[in-house]
Amino acid sequence: MTSPIKAPEQAQANYEPHPYIGGRNAALRVLAAWRMEWPGAPRVVILTGSPGTGCSRLLTGFLMLCDPEYRERLDLDAFDPATVPPDLPAPAVPSVAGLTAAQTLWLLADHYGLSVTRTADIFPELGRLAASGRPVTIVVPDVDRAGPVRGAGEPGRLVRDVLKPLAAVESLRLLVDVPREFAAEIADSLPTGTARIIDLDAPEWADPEGLVLQADALLDPRFGAPELPFTSDPAARRSLAESIARRAGDGAGSRLTAHLAVQSILTHPDGFDPGADDQLPGSIAEAVDLHAQRLGAHPRTLRQILAPLALAEGDGLPVPLLTPLASAVAGRDMSDDMARGMRLAAPFIRPVERADDALPENERTLVALHHPGIAEAVREGIPDVPGAQARIAMELLEAVPDQDWAKAGEYVRDRIAGHTLEAGLLPRLLTDPNLFAQADPVLLRAAVDALPAGQLDAPARTYLRTAPLLTRTQAPAVLRAALLETAFVEDALPDYAEVLRRSLPELPWHTLWSVPVAGVEGVTVGTVDGVGEQVRVPVAVSAVPHGTPGSRPSRADDPQAPAVVVHDLATGAVVDADPAGVRRPSEEERAAGPLGYSRGADYVRVWRRAETNGEEQLVTLFVSATPFTGTDLSPSGILLVATENGVKALQIRPERPDTTA
Repeated sequence: MTSPIKAPEQAQANYEPHPYIGGRNAALRVLAAWRMEWPGAPRVVILTGSPGTGCSRLLTGFLMLCDPEYRERLDLDAFDPATVPPDLPAPAVPSVAGLTAAQTLWLLADHYGLSVTRTADIFPELGRLAASGRPVTIVVPDVDRAGPVRGAGEPGRLVRDVLKPLAAVESLRLLVDVPREFAAEIADSLPTGTARIIDLDAPEWADPEGLVLQADALLDPRFGAPELPFTSDPAARRSLAESIARRAGDGAGSRLTAHLAVQSILTHPDGFDPGADDQLPGSIAEAVDLHAQRLGAHPRTLRQILAPLALAEGDGLPVPLLTPLASAVAGRDMSDDMARGMRLAAPFIRPVERADDALPENERTLVALHHPGIAEAVREGIPDVPGAQARIAMELLEAVPDQDWAKAGEYVRDRIAGHTLEAGLLPRLLTDPNLFAQADPVLLRAAVDALPAGQLDAPARTYLRTAPLLTRTQAPAVLRAALLETAFVEDALPDYAEVLRRSLPELPWHTLWSVPVAGVEGVTVGTVDGVGEQVRVPVAVSAVPHGTPGSRPSRADDPQAPAVVVHDLATGAVVDADPAGVRRPSEEERAAGPLGYSRGADYVRVWRRAETNGEEQLVTLFVSATPFTGTDLSPSGILLVATENGVKALQIRPERPDTTA
């Protein structure tokens, strides 16, 4: 029997092409053999190629054949049997676009129902699943799109921290779509014969007939093309498709080049000569330039229109930002060009509609490039990308109303860090605590994480230390600000904490003090005798190890009694008081206070006591990055929280100031 991974090309003549891919049978045979675990087939398949060569499309078409429900829509009997994988449960396909390496691992853990608490435990658990007879087959597409921020290098981190360890699990089968620079890195980390690289740019995987079929289908009125002399006539259409495929070649970016050639023709057919090969592009960059020339525009103008989209972060740019950012990149006023340029740019851009009522109406429609390959081609033509990103960042800063990040648009607020990272200016941005509080913590953290530690000043280090708590809790902006206010006090940066208090008067607490003390085992509120007119002084009493500076035995007559340190509840200053003289509030005094609290391992809920109807009202939630060793609440509303690292006091503010005036 002939191996499907060595099936001769001529055997394909009598079979129908895959309706979505329109070819790529040589690659499909290898993928099908991988799926069916054919003897001699690789356990790990690495799919790669330049942007626009068709890796994502090939993988999508193959996954259609792997999906039990989608298979029913296809006439599988018409396909080459060697390209059709067996009917098995669908593989796990984590969508890594926009995700970090750690998030991808937790997606896999959730998919397989693993009971793990650390990412490092996921790999051996997956291995045990497979060894027990449960198939573990994983397909990871679009690795080039990993990460919340483009300049943070998340694809490389995903390869190192996720894909290579997954590939090393001998009982697991893996198919990945990665940029070319990572393909050999994964393959070389495995024993010989374990992995196979499918590089769609290589002649081995050439598919010229498939490229002709793709162009022909795009030109066909049955699939949405307009009725034109060279689209309605099958022979003329086939001839043009062959010319497009021949010019695009079969290597780098060929699929996208052919697609853009067709879109350029169909969007503006006037004056197009199907017999003139010099009007057809041989690369993605040529597709941009030839389109501009055919419409009587300078290629530089079209590239300047597309430049802000090529440099954009996330899913695209809000429409109101297009013109100012294009002007910033070009270094000149692009208003007139942009007003006329949407028709010129039409083959290369697409709208992205977002149905989110929380967004202002002018931010619900984004504009994006059709394909990352277009962005790469445009960026390659920008002589100074960091400089262009710096000009974009300055324009985004100008778009912040009153320099108040709470009033900034979503893109400006959440994406400026990505632009300044690529511009080399991010450290200068990391001095504004309001930005820390208002920006999406996932996006800002990813950008800050990408900086060398030596470039981070004290406030940025505080943010980075606190960011895991912000992302884990998914806290809203005001609670993020409150947690950061506490973190700045902990790190002896009171000026930054004060900025947050002034700019956000609705903060649910103010951090009065924070004292680093190792080994705190518990904390309570109380009072001691005062001096002069101050009859009783509110204090915090912390149980600490013997030898802690400022500590005393809890009983003066017993040096071996547990040690405690007494702090002034309002200032955190150590109080030289006999612990035996500390009076704790009675249950009646506690109950008479306006606030109560309940706690979990790492959170405290503070609520207002019911006055009439018996219903308690939540005031705030305080969350800690480390478990509590003690908590208490004074009758005056000062919350004490202790961890093994120290004690802090928060003045809870149940009556928020009126911020509407």
